[in-house]
Amino acid sequence: MNTKLCALAGCLLLAGVCAAKEHDDYQKGTLLKMESAPCGVQEKGGKSMAGEILGTDSQSKKTQEVLCQEYVLQGEKVVYRIRPKDDKHPALLPIGETAQFRLHKDKLILKVAEADDKEREYIVVSMTPREDRRDSVASKN
Repeated sequence: MNTKLCALAGCLLLAGVCAAKEHDDYQKGTLLKMESAPCGVQEKGGKSMAGEILGTDSQSKKTQEVLCQEYVLQGEKVVYRIRPKDDKHPALLPIGETAQFRLHKDKLILKVAEADDKEREYIVVSMTPREDRRDSVASKN
């Protein structure tokens, strides 16, 4: 009975180590800047009573451009432009601070210790190689 209990405890410990190792592959980067970038339009409008009855499309619409936060994150080799996946409640990140990030499937998972150290999902808008890294590689050749 004791050997089964020890084997079970060992399996649980090994599973915990493997799960912790999964999130250990963070890279370090610096949040360089935040800009407001256009990410769509919002339409507000309603049909008039006459338009409803007659079936005409005499709708008055107001359109307004929607702006989203877009951050520039400089990693060791690549500069990322990222946007929060949650558009309705984006967190404001501290510029100039170090962040930890990892790429997971089609998103970038970011956490900033100076903020609240929570993992947040971001959409990668673009990726470009760092100019200073490219120049140092070219000079070695």
